[in-house]
Amino acid sequence: MQLSGINTPLSILSLTLLSLLNPSNAVAEQHAVSEDHDLEVITVKSQRGLISYMSASGAKSDVPIIETPLSVSVLTQERIEDLGALTIQDAIGYVSGLYNGPYGVDTRGDWSVIRGVSPVQYLDGLKSLYGSYNNVRTNPYGLSQIEILKGPSSVLYGQGSIGGIVNLVSKKPEAETSGQLWGQVGNYSRKQVAGDITGALNDDASLQGRVIGLWRESDTQTDYVPDNSIVFSPSLTWYATDDTKITLLTNWQKNESGTSTSFLPHSGTILENENGKIPSNSFVSEPGFDRYDTEQASITAILEQNINADWQFKLAARYTDSHADYHTIYGWPPKFLEDGRSVKRVSYLSSADSRAIASDAQFHGNIITGNIEHTIVMGLDYQNAYTDNDSVSGLAGTLDLFNPKYGQVANLPTVDDIVDYDSSKVYQTGLYIQDSMKIADKWIVSTALRRDKATTNPENGKSESQYATTGRLGLMYLFDSGVSPYASYSESFEPLIGQDAYGKAFEPKTGEQVEAGLKYQPAGTEHLLTAAVYHIVEQNRTTSLPAEQVGNTNLIDPNGQVQQGEVTVKGIELEAQLAWDTVDVYASYAYTDGYVSQSNTLGEDGAKLSALPDQQASIWSTWRPESLNGFKMGFGARYVGETSDGSAYVEMNNIVLNDPIKTDNYTLFDAMIGYDFDDYSFSLQAQNLTDKTVITSCLARGDCFYGQRRTVTANVRYKF
Repeated sequence: MQLSGINTPLSILSLTLLSLLNPSNAVAEQHAVSEDHDLEVITVKSQRGLISYMSASGAKSDVPIIETPLSVSVLTQERIEDLGALTIQDAIGYVSGLYNGPYGVDTRGDWSVIRGVSPVQYLDGLKSLYGSYNNVRTNPYGLSQIEILKGPSSVLYGQGSIGGIVNLVSKKPEAETSGQLWGQVGNYSRKQVAGDITGALNDDASLQGRVIGLWRESDTQTDYVPDNSIVFSPSLTWYATDDTKITLLTNWQKNESGTSTSFLPHSGTILENENGKIPSNSFVSEPGFDRYDTEQASITAILEQNINADWQFKLAARYTDSHADYHTIYGWPPKFLEDGRSVKRVSYLSSADSRAIASDAQFHGNIITGNIEHTIVMGLDYQNAYTDNDSVSGLAGTLDLFNPKYGQVANLPTVDDIVDYDSSKVYQTGLYIQDSMKIADKWIVSTALRRDKATTNPENGKSESQYATTGRLGLMYLFDSGVSPYASYSESFEPLIGQDAYGKAFEPKTGEQVEAGLKYQPAGTEHLLTAAVYHIVEQNRTTSLPAEQVGNTNLIDPNGQVQQGEVTVKGIELEAQLAWDTVDVYASYAYTDGYVSQSNTLGEDGAKLSALPDQQASIWSTWRPESLNGFKMGFGARYVGETSDGSAYVEMNNIVLNDPIKTDNYTLFDAMIGYDFDDYSFSLQAQNLTDKTVITSCLARGDCFYGQRRTVTANVRYKF
């Protein structure tokens, strides 16, 4: 398959549509007949495991994607391995409507934009990140799949953005003994070894265990910045009775990294500079001083108790203890001095801690009333998170970005200079209920309602609580042909702490989404295709006072803000996962229009949302020819459209006061070649095959971000 000419979203879409004309691979049978009656056989994955037909994120219970009136994308561990993903950020790069790495190369975490904004990260259905820069970066090797739920999702998960959630699902113990040993080397001096083994621990398999371990030592494309990691994750499942299952997941992880992302000025990146381009490997901090070292320990307990044939109780709870030592120096403000070469620098040291308890207690029920099958989920979730970030900052001299000379700064701050700032606690309690009704095996009506209380309690400040009620309604029809059109409405809320210009406590930001779409699983194939069109409005955003209120006598703070801001995001998303005897295809396209639809601030009203591509398209195809048993070859292309800096075009009296900076669109290519031999698997993988230097986004404050350069890894796996 020759794909080297692909460089537009139209080309990628054309290949996807052409591939639909030959559905020749049959799926596993959907129904099997027993002695007494027909039993429905639910296919969870495609034959090679690349396509998942089930997701738990959309309904907090395992539901076929084809029967979910929401936008959900699922990446299986087989898909993650097939793509050669080194990080979660890499793995999600082919998902429709998701922009991975909007702020360039950053070893501190996995960043993305979904439908215009950053999503919230969950692990096994429980929120996993609280605060910022106080946690480890989760390694995808410990995951069985990644689920992306797009759009407002507060009705089941509580406070969150209008973008949705990314739910990471951990590998769990299995009864059948199996395992894997993995060795990897790559450019940037990358060396990694990992292992995963699972199986029954007693004769009747009532006790099952799993152990996952990983060690990595690596540099990065940014000079002087490592990417080292150690992971150890033992887990245990106990079938205490025929109706009681208890799973314990433990994880210890330690990462060593540094400042891989720098606030590089517009001049020398997106704009011309007489000294040339700033190198993409530029390191703005100081060797020997810079570090971002994190450590985390966590334990998760999951209880599943069958009450009777129709009802089940499930409880998931996790305790996490994280710590981060962050020493960095960065250029600020992000603009050159008069010489056009040097930037001022700021130093920052922090010692950050996070301790969190998250839990979710659920009752699952199945009730039949006439020709209506009710699938009910009702639950109570609770979060209790402590965060403490003690820090110190100061000036750190200047640095020539075109000819850096390090070690010229004296009296850099040390850990003894760190100031002990107040800690903070956040609590959330939410009560929710959902009823998904299947009527006459054709109609699906999904309704959900939730009430939340979110509290922020600073150590020496006043506790503030905010309340929100959110809902969701979905309607879908199941045609015999495998086509399922749907429409849905969903809401979100996100707390805001503080007071407005009149001394009134802020209300939560609220989001509303209307979505319509189509899902299609053609009969006799393993294909899964989805399409969605959506319109989101987020209200209660803060903005400056309108001119007519500046002289209001009730003002408490004339420089304060009011909640009159609004953002609108609308778009189209297409995704196709296709499987034949020898070829697999994963393709997507998205058009996204996100902008500030209401603001009192000059230069903001009408502004395109920053770091949001107007169009994205991608395709990944893997070929496993029957004539070359064991041989495999994959090729992918990712197109990213232009992004804006987040400001609006402003013109007054025929004078242009602001013209937003836009990044160029670009196309990156990925590739894989490999061979499977008995229990061994060999592969060579490359991301950004042509080593193109790209700018992923630029911001109105003056900085730009470089994307990942070419990354090559050689892998050998032994599976048993």
